[in-house]
Amino acid sequence: MFKPALFTAALLLTACNPGGPTYISTGNASQPSLNVSATGYADAAPDRANVSAGVVKQGQTARTAMQGNATLMTAVFDELEAAGIPKKNITTSQLSLQPQYDYTDRRKPTIKGYEARNTVTVKSDDIEQVGHMLDALVRAGVNNINRVSFSVKDPKNALDEARENAIREAKEKAEGMAAAAGVKLGPLLSINESRGGGMPPQPRMMAASRMEMGDAATPISAGDQTLSVSVNLSYGIGE
Repeated sequence: MFKPALFTAALLLTACNPGGPTYISTGNASQPSLNVSATGYADAAPDRANVSAGVVKQGQTARTAMQGNATLMTAVFDELEAAGIPKKNITTSQLSLQPQYDYTDRRKPTIKGYEARNTVTVKSDDIEQVGHMLDALVRAGVNNINRVSFSVKDPKNALDEARENAIREAKEKAEGMAAAAGVKLGPLLSINESRGGGMPPQPRMMAASRMEMGDAATPISAGDQTLSVSVNLSYGIGE
């Protein structure tokens, strides 16, 4: 028979657990507890694309660099409007003007021109049209595509599934540990969770020249996004 009062030493059991060690704690002899952690995962199909792209324009003067950039970016915004992208889904994420220096012949650096950068982040709920949108942006003047990523607009169902998986794994782990330690698993004392979110997969951009592709759009593969939830459960230990 397990006697809490006699169980004075802490029994530490380490398990293969990315969320931290799993252990039995009897620091308080009157209330011994068993604590376990687990992480559950679930896949979800992305339904939103996020594109970061823009224009880099150089000129001999700051004015010509900025004017040239503005002309191209106006065409870019026109293409986005024609693609049916709402203005609320378009955000200017970078706007900069930097001098370009000449370091040749070990002379004192001199300004040889200026470079203007204007980058926008665009959200689109039409995954199938991302390739066409990228091609349209390039035709409009975009010469810098920083990133294409995908996300899930409403991840609730996937997070619920991940949570269920995590709790089931943690419960099974607690039962196994209690049996191995020769103790009786008591009531659930506490439970908490932390969300690991999900790292959107970087899509494959299988670029090819227009001559090779004809009128085909740049192929984009969204893949799946893996969401995760980590839980920590604390059980009492019965006699």
